[in-house]
Amino acid sequence: MKKNTILCCNLKTKLQNDALMKPGKEYRGILKRVLLNENYFFANEYYEFLETVSPMVERRNPHVFIGKFITITKRTDGGLRLNFRPMMIGPDFSVDSYVVGVALELHKAIDNLIE
Repeated sequence: MKKNTILCCNLKTKLQNDALMKPGKEYRGILKRVLLNENYFFANEYYEFLETVSPMVERRNPHVFIGKFITITKRTDGGLRLNFRPMMIGPDFSVDSYVVGVALELHKAIDNLIE
C-alpha cells in the first residue's frame, strides 16, 4: 500500500443524505482527481467524491433463529419476536408431539440467544 498526503486540495462532495461530511462517519463511494487543464497540474485540479448507495439494504426485522416450528426475529428496538411457522396438519399430525416440539425448539432458541 502506498500512502500519500495531499495538502491544500479542493474537494467537492456529492452525498446521498448529508449536506456536509460528518466527522467520524464513514462514507462509501468513488474519489477521483479532476484536471481542468492538463498543462497546469496544480492550479486547475480538484478532487470529487461521489457517495454510492449500498446495494445491500439491511432487513427491517432480521431472523435470529429459524427452526422447524418457530422463527425468532429481532425488532428495531432490540426486542425479540416469536413467530410460528405454518402447521402441516395431516393424517400423522399429533397435538402432543407438536406442542413438545415447539417447547423444545423454543427452549433451544432462547438458551442460544440469551446468555
